Amino acid sequence: MTKGRFHYGWVVIFTGLLVTIGAHGFGRMSYTLILPAMKEGLHFSYTQLGLLEMGNFVGYLFMALVGGLLAARFGPRRVIALALVLMGLTLVGMGTARGFGFALAMRILTGLGNGAAYVPAMALGAAWFAMRLRGLATGIVTAGIGAGTMIAGLMVPPIIAAFGAEGWRHAWYALGAAVLGIAVVAALLLRTSPAELGLAPIGARGDEAPASPPQGAKPAPFQWGQVYRQGRIWYLGFVYFMYGFSYIIYVTFFVAYLVRQRGLGAAEAGGMWALAGGLSTLCGLLWGGISDRIGRPRAAALAYTVLAFAYTVYALSATRPGLYLSAVVFGLTAWSVPTITAAAAGDYAGPRLAPACLGFITLFFGIGQALGPAVGGLLADHTGGFVTSFLLAAGVSLLGAVLSLRLPRPSPLESP
Repeated sequence: MTKGRFHYGWVVIFTGLLVTIGAHGFGRMSYTLILPAMKEGLHFSYTQLGLLEMGNFVGYLFMALVGGLLAARFGPRRVIALALVLMGLTLVGMGTARGFGFALAMRILTGLGNGAAYVPAMALGAAWFAMRLRGLATGIVTAGIGAGTMIAGLMVPPIIAAFGAEGWRHAWYALGAAVLGIAVVAALLLRTSPAELGLAPIGARGDEAPASPPQGAKPAPFQWGQVYRQGRIWYLGFVYFMYGFSYIIYVTFFVAYLVRQRGLGAAEAGGMWALAGGLSTLCGLLWGGISDRIGRPRAAALAYTVLAFAYTVYALSATRPGLYLSAVVFGLTAWSVPTITAAAAGDYAGPRLAPACLGFITLFFGIGQALGPAVGGLLADHTGGFVTSFLLAAGVSLLGAVLSLRLPRPSPLESP
């Protein structure tokens, strides 16, 4: 690439940001905003609501692995676009739910689409950016989670208020339509790798465009053993489990805790959630840059420790300043661990196998996410509140901090 020319990798990475706005911000993080109104409309218990989110993560867990493999084989554009179409349709379907069984089916299908869209999107930085900028690139994509959370926090409560008892249904319809629109953009703009356009990754030494492969040449076979036979990748997945289990308890019951246990109005609770979401648009860039500078292990340990602080303050504070402090600290750290982990996956497996590696370790993350809401909801029903659930999240996060310090240094596979 000629110096000074605009690199298409920036189009790809910011399209990845838009994908995470839809996949995570609208498809997942909006659930906490709709949960109280949906509970009243369908007369579900907190255990059932936790199981709905568990179903979402079971779908996510399965397709995170399969989606990563498909993206490595067929390219991210087709996989991400089709996954977003599935998500959009099932979010609309969620708005038509009349009973628990159908709602559970819709959340599972939404989870399938979420995993197949999010994991390949998070691996885009490994393909389009050199290792020294990989944390930054992944942080840009991760910023979409916070942006989507903020947009949902500003959009969903007014929709629910405008349509009364059926407002939660219209909120799902609006979110589904938005995700379908993002699917069209992803299909038009995403590309698999710089080599497809005759470019080198952004930040590559010398920034020289690679030679185009001969026409009709077969790609080198995938060496899956480079992913599944590495003990360090298994360990990375185990550390990632701690994040999945702990953060999702906080996220799932954030608004319900404020409204049911702390007496805040739905609008103020939604505003606090929007504040956390808005701040979290910065955390991917912040923590991606930190991990590029001090290394993935120390950055992950620091991030887990800060998150544990946010969960503890949220559980023990009965005052608005304490609750807002927790939301601010969480917002600035919310997606730190996924950013660092996705960058580490690219470091360990190399650009080509990064989606498969990230999909594999997301299995561990997904198991944690599947268990967290069910355990948190069960504790809430049996204790009459969420304090114990949030303290459990804090303890698991601190364990993640300790384990992060033992992550091995990467010796990346930079094969094309």
